[in-house]
Amino acid sequence: MSSAPNGAGSQTLSRGLRVLEILADASEPLSIDDVARQLGVHRSVAYRLIRTLEEHGLVVRKDTGGLALGTRLAALAAGVERDLQAVAVPELTLAARDLRMTCFLAVYDRGECLTFASVEPPQTVAVVAQRPGTRHPVTLGAPGKAILSILPEEQWPEGITREQRAQVENAVAKGWAETTDEVIMGLHSVGVPLTLDDGQPAALAAVFVGEGDRAEIAARLGRAAAVISHGEGSGS
Repeated sequence: MSSAPNGAGSQTLSRGLRVLEILADASEPLSIDDVARQLGVHRSVAYRLIRTLEEHGLVVRKDTGGLALGTRLAALAAGVERDLQAVAVPELTLAARDLRMTCFLAVYDRGECLTFASVEPPQTVAVVAQRPGTRHPVTLGAPGKAILSILPEEQWPEGITREQRAQVENAVAKGWAETTDEVIMGLHSVGVPLTLDDGQPAALAAVFVGEGDRAEIAARLGRAAAVISHGEGSGS
């Protein structure tokens, strides 16, 4: 991703937002030099951006001196899609309980599959974590294939392989997708598509290790997806 989009707009704002994305994707705190390198700007430019973000509580410095996202972002995020959160989380909780698998809602975001909400199953020894905010190319994983199955082909990202196209066509035929070892080695995933109220393509998915009846998993996810797409809780 470039440090600023083409066309009109604020380059400074774009770069500041990109700093937040870089820190969100990092597995550990980053130095200013790390941020500057990924942003493609001089260190002094990165420093000014970071200082502004620090003043607003969006970025903090750890004891080690590394940079990380600040807690102020959590307050901002709390206001994002409240209605969707209110409907999705209870349904994900019920599905995770029934399937004894981690279940999550993923949305399509600029060529990527972004985890919006995730619920882990209760009282399960081996739990697969799926952190909200996690993203990967939409061409990978069951939720990505499920999203592509309802996304017009002219909106697909470039570079779709013949195998990936066949997986999407299979998902269209069955109404759900399944993958193994695509995003993380050793993990299986099943995903069903749904379209949110604003028309945004999305998917409900379960991720797990070991065996599982894919059709049954898809059927349970499909029931949850139907509730979410209609915007009402199940109440069970």
